[in-house]
Amino acid sequence: MHRIVPGRPWPLHDTAASRRVEAAAAAQLPQHALMQRAGLAVARLALALAPHARDVWLACGPGNNGGDGLEAAMHLKRWGGHPVVTWLGEPQRAPQDARASLQRAREAGVAFAEAPPPSWDLCVDALFGLGAQRPLSGPAAGWRDHMRAGARPVLAVDLPSGLDADTGTGEQPVRATHTLSLLTLKPGLFTGSGRDAAGEIWFDDLGVSPDIAAPTALLAGAPSRVPRRHASHKGSWGDVAVIGGAAGMRGAALLAARAALHAGAGRVFVCAPDGDGAGLDPASPELMFRGAADLDLSRMHVACGCGGGDAIRSLLPRVLSTAASLVLDADALNAMAADTALQVLLRSRAGRGRRTVITPHPLEAARLLACSTAEVQSDRLAAARVLAQAHGCVVVLKGSGSVIAGPENTAAINPTGNARLATAGTGDVLAGLLAARLAAGASAFDAAAGGVWEHGRVADDWPEAVPFTATRLAESFSPP
Repeated sequence: MHRIVPGRPWPLHDTAASRRVEAAAAAQLPQHALMQRAGLAVARLALALAPHARDVWLACGPGNNGGDGLEAAMHLKRWGGHPVVTWLGEPQRAPQDARASLQRAREAGVAFAEAPPPSWDLCVDALFGLGAQRPLSGPAAGWRDHMRAGARPVLAVDLPSGLDADTGTGEQPVRATHTLSLLTLKPGLFTGSGRDAAGEIWFDDLGVSPDIAAPTALLAGAPSRVPRRHASHKGSWGDVAVIGGAAGMRGAALLAARAALHAGAGRVFVCAPDGDGAGLDPASPELMFRGAADLDLSRMHVACGCGGGDAIRSLLPRVLSTAASLVLDADALNAMAADTALQVLLRSRAGRGRRTVITPHPLEAARLLACSTAEVQSDRLAAARVLAQAHGCVVVLKGSGSVIAGPENTAAINPTGNARLATAGTGDVLAGLLAARLAAGASAFDAAAGGVWEHGRVADDWPEAVPFTATRLAESFSPP
């Protein structure tokens, strides 16, 4: 059993792939073996999380997820606990494995009740797991509300009930403090509403290799760090040009530029789309200010759009046609969404071997896809993949569990970051960070995945007593 923490990459399997793993394992093991293993894993984790718990409430659904809970209740009773089970099932309609676990729980003397206990020390949510895609209703909804009102730890079996395994969506799912994902890790645990619903995530493969089925996506791991050669110079680490910062939004470009500088770019230039190149950032005098027309972008790694306003639109044809590598953000993406000619130029970059990353938030992604934000958020993995294929570039769909997708890559979900990043300027910082990683020679996908991981890690490690701002975030990076 593993606790999932940022650092190691993990394969993620959607419902269909998880079913294939389950079916293959069931065909190789004795009848009921998988449920026995699952129930034992749940019971062990429940005991580890609440070793002194006297009263454990197990809310069990009618299917095999409920069967896992019944099996766990049997172990907790045998170990001297006081489990109370509320079960939504009927013996004559329950799956065969669940019926077997029901019999084992009864023989062990587990207490069954019609209604949840008024208080408990730990609740096990074993209502609905893989494949449940409709909102909780009836008694299950009432039990969910009782879990919330109890203000005690909740351990979800496989998934918080009501959360979609593939998309991380769900209308008022159970809010677990811990989730034990069984056999496979599911993408919905890590994006959309998944991280809020799942709490701390644990994984037990039950002794079955998930390699039986190809992963649907990956949980991104920590980026590799290669020591910089002593015999190098600023030219070794590339020139970054930040094109953005129209009148009233200069700070956006400065944030991106400072991030690129601290992340290790050799030189960083700031180019306001409506300026003449004059300027100085007293806090970062290393930054150089130029007019966009004064730079040879064919040798540069460009972050374009940060606070660019409408003025950025006229610069995009040249940027798209000439930049050696490119990060498109914010107003550059809004201009792209409204101009099919710019979209053609974007797609043509892949044919010329030019690395490109676009970094939309859900509303910008919706504009690019000509759909609603709700449609994007309803399946973030699918939206990112469609954007990557349509535009021939790497996509970072920002949000809780940012998704990184490329035309030729298995999509990745980023495990780092928190609500500290929900403040003005952090997206501009990310654009500058990605440009610096491109300047250092990373592929577009590696630059995106590694940069997003590092961006979130800084927020995760931020001291509680120190106010978090985009400026401080931009100054917290170090070269890869």
